[in-house]
Amino acid sequence: MIFDTHAHYDDARFDGDRGELLRQLPERGVGCVLNCGASLASSAAGRELAARYPHVFFAAGVHPDEAAQPEALGETEALARLRFLLADPKAAAVGEIGLDRHGEYPDKTSGALQEKWFRLQLRLARGLKKPVIVHSREAAADTLRILREEGGPEIRAVLHCFSYEKEMARRFLDLGYYLGVGGVVTYKNGRKLKEVVQYMPADRLLLETDCPYLAPEPFRGRRNWSLYLRYVVAEIAALRQISAEEVEAVTLENAQRFFGIRAPGAPSGEIV
Repeated sequence: MIFDTHAHYDDARFDGDRGELLRQLPERGVGCVLNCGASLASSAAGRELAARYPHVFFAAGVHPDEAAQPEALGETEALARLRFLLADPKAAAVGEIGLDRHGEYPDKTSGALQEKWFRLQLRLARGLKKPVIVHSREAAADTLRILREEGGPEIRAVLHCFSYEKEMARRFLDLGYYLGVGGVVTYKNGRKLKEVVQYMPADRLLLETDCPYLAPEPFRGRRNWSLYLRYVVAEIAALRQISAEEVEAVTLENAQRFFGIRAPGAPSGEIV
């Protein structure tokens, strides 16, 4: 069974066939999906999806590029809305939150505002005892610094769509964090991620699509969805010289342990 730990099925690119796609996943080997919030609105949409489908859970949070939205609402109101969403029994994590230093364009949220809302949401997660899904793009040093300052190993974190080199992976792994791996590992120019996958301990690896983004080869450039994780599994298996079944089993166990949830239909046993 595959657990897709990072998806965006609330995205408009799924408007035409969202229900059809989500309904067929369990019978085709994807037993659990975590829909991740990028804004207050998308977090609420994720909650609605989780209420509709037993195999869908959700995360609530504000992406760094959307930090102007909660800032406009004010800390009290924005955090109250997040707390409300995170009180839902199917709310598995706070996310995605973090820093994004990629690109320079007029509507790019300021670095200071990104950092403010990253910290506020990390503190919210710690108070609620929820894991966090961290978005970090071209901001490795600042991400690591803030995570250390806000609790370090006391924070339960996954670095979503991990994109840094092996040495930076080691620093995050040393804090007890997990790394999310998706379609990029299948790309010819994904050398850094391939090295990380070979290097990292198996018990810190999570599978993710980030759909509709980052479809693996041979679908690169097309709309991604959870069934394409079979190509990611195959690549990881080849890199680590183990079977695809072993990859699925260990990443399922990792995801259930990290998020503290049982995937419907998963083998019974204690979640540590």
